[in-house]
Amino acid sequence: MTTTHHLSAVQSPTAARCPSKVPPTPMAGYSMSKGDYNARLRRIEGQVRGLQRLIDQDTYCIDVLTQITSVTKALQGVGLGLIDEHIRHCVREAIDESDEAGDAKIDEATAAIARLLRS
Repeated sequence: MTTTHHLSAVQSPTAARCPSKVPPTPMAGYSMSKGDYNARLRRIEGQVRGLQRLIDQDTYCIDVLTQITSVTKALQGVGLGLIDEHIRHCVREAIDESDEAGDAKIDEATAAIARLLRS
């Protein structure tokens, strides 16, 4: 999935984090904040390693389950951020392109949201 970034008179919060230079080639909607996503995923990776230690240490089951819930919520937060940026970049661009392209991207986003909610 690729998109181009267009400047507008009113910029979204996502655009405010983006550099003022418009990229010359299409890019994924989330690439503007890759560093943020990578940092969050590294923290989640650390939480998963912590879960492994809890299991190795025979930690009380409910405490392990509580930590699993924490990791799950953190991953859902990353997913919500990606969906937000997908809608702001990819869906918006597809809607500008044509009704059919916009409908297809909306369907894609809706399916992604449904998968995230099931997890």
